[in-house]
Amino acid sequence: MSASQEKVGIDMVEKLDSEKGTVNGLPAPIAPEDFGFTPEEERKIIRHVDRRLVLTVGAMYCISLMDRTNLGAANIAGMGKDLLLTGNRYNIISLVFFITYVVFQPPSTIVVRKIGPRIHMALITALWGCCMIGMAFVKKWDQMAGLRILLGVLEAGFFPSCVYLLSTWYTRFEVGKRNSVFYLVGSVASAFAGILAFGIMQLAGKGGLNGWRWIFIIEGLLTVALGVAGYWLLVDFPDSKRGNWSFLGPREREWICARVQADRGDVATQPFTWSKYFRAGLDFKIWVYAMIFFNVTTVSYALAYFLPIILVSNLGFDVGASQCLVAPPYAFAGIIIYATGWFGDRYRTRGPVIVFNSMLCLIGLPIMGFHSNPAVRYFGVFLTTAGANANVPAAMSYQANNIRGQWKRAFCSATFVSFGGIGGIAGSLVFRTQDIPHYKPGIYACIATSLLNVILVGCMTLYFRSLNGKADRGEKELECDADDNYEPGFRYTY
Repeated sequence: MSASQEKVGIDMVEKLDSEKGTVNGLPAPIAPEDFGFTPEEERKIIRHVDRRLVLTVGAMYCISLMDRTNLGAANIAGMGKDLLLTGNRYNIISLVFFITYVVFQPPSTIVVRKIGPRIHMALITALWGCCMIGMAFVKKWDQMAGLRILLGVLEAGFFPSCVYLLSTWYTRFEVGKRNSVFYLVGSVASAFAGILAFGIMQLAGKGGLNGWRWIFIIEGLLTVALGVAGYWLLVDFPDSKRGNWSFLGPREREWICARVQADRGDVATQPFTWSKYFRAGLDFKIWVYAMIFFNVTTVSYALAYFLPIILVSNLGFDVGASQCLVAPPYAFAGIIIYATGWFGDRYRTRGPVIVFNSMLCLIGLPIMGFHSNPAVRYFGVFLTTAGANANVPAAMSYQANNIRGQWKRAFCSATFVSFGGIGGIAGSLVFRTQDIPHYKPGIYACIATSLLNVILVGCMTLYFRSLNGKADRGEKELECDADDNYEPGFRYTY
């Protein structure tokens, strides 16, 4: 953008501010049509945000998923033998990551607001890439566990920051498809990490290092490179005055803020206080959203950590085939992820999407666990992988649509993803070595969490319908507890 264009944008914003006034030092609600953009110009702005924001965080999330879930590939590539991962040692290495991952998440949404996504998210990405490289040179299993603890500290700030950042740029019925694309880019690309890992394994012996060590080195270097690139490619919050590299001007960002304000009335960030931040925890709905995400991630992480192992021990494939056969179920999951995200936005519905995905798991898990034919069990893997992974962006959109207020949104993003981390702990434990080859307790646990999501969403649907009815009759104003300057008219999405 040229200096003259920037000046015009600033003048436009100042003119609108002088006409409309300000709220908490930020521009007061301005109707989107006041900016005079044509429909084609509006679509162009949104497409620009999509390309820059969604694809960047999606690519970085891809690396995040690869780095936290490549243990399964490394384990069957020789790590288990070299580090003597007998008994429950592999489960412990998988689990300890999530302890710090959960503990360090709540402060992350405060930090990202204060210093901005470009510094916060780019820095921690580059640092955990260095941590990954270090994993290639451990000699003992407890050293690997220690680095996994550090990896949890560094990755803790990334996903909740992504969830929070995406929710501030889009209206309630745009965010579903964007969450789906964000997670689709991450999960489908990381699905091919098995094929990448199989290729990297062929470096075994180079430099005197086993193949699994090269997996950590190559993927760690990719992470560091993407972290550095993220400093320029990531964008700040739409209402922030911090600069972005070659992105929207003030007028376009102000229009984004006006759209969000008109949609849900919470674009203005209230002054931060700990009491305001933690007061959001008194709303039981936040904990229901978090529990839904716990149920989802228990299944998705169990698959991420153990699917290569299950393909070897349960379905009878060799190591090379198992590394490659991880990819097709995740590719199929990508189709379901996008289709359900589009459906949710198009028909303004969230709960039925979660129920549909949970039903895929409830059908796929028994097939995957109990059918006598390995080919049919592999078909069950497709259904389970699709349902579990499609429910990650579905649950993100469900909670994003049903909260209001910036600090409540920040608290909800942190608790939501923290419970997802606890689901990761559960997922790392449900498939135990002593249950080989059928893993019946793990299958039962995943069935139980999927069924619980159907029940929780059903109960919340009835509750939301009741509250919306009261609001329609003028008996109650919804989601006004966390925002002193709320806009009336909020309704829950179910």
